[in-house]
Amino acid sequence: MEQIILENKKAISWVKVGQFGVFLTLLIVLPFLRNQLVTGSLVNALFFISASLLGFESAFLLCFVPSLVSIYAGLLPMALAPMIPFIIMGNCLLVFVFLKLSAKNFWVRAILAAIIKFAFIWAAGMVLANYVLHGIAKNVIQMVGWPQLATAIAGAAIAFLLLKIIKKYGTRN
Repeated sequence: MEQIILENKKAISWVKVGQFGVFLTLLIVLPFLRNQLVTGSLVNALFFISASLLGFESAFLLCFVPSLVSIYAGLLPMALAPMIPFIIMGNCLLVFVFLKLSAKNFWVRAILAAIIKFAFIWAAGMVLANYVLHGIAKNVIQMVGWPQLATAIAGAAIAFLLLKIIKKYGTRN
């Protein structure tokens, strides 16, 4: 009996490793779509799903990937480079708030997490554009403004649907 339990724990850990690998791969590839609304929505969906399936530590690590890929692959304008740490922190906030409010229903957690992420990134963008970049990067504000909220909420909707499918079909043998 003990042998079976140990084997099941190993199987579960390999499933999680596999899931992490799939999420990591998608988060590396998605920035190459070059469409902020599509990419952002799918990336945020993966953050919600990875948080739900893998927990904070794994989801936290994944929060770094899309922004780093985007800047290193030259997919983002260099004017946005100073925003990268704040976008990563915003992604981490999204995951943290979503998981911290686990007693609430999915939509309350997701909407609050999306609003907090948006507010953080928008505020950082305003400070950078007005005080550090001295107004030369007004397009930075546009990129880190409402699209951050829209893509986080769209990502929540995608994640909600996919998590329902995973819950319904993922537990069958």
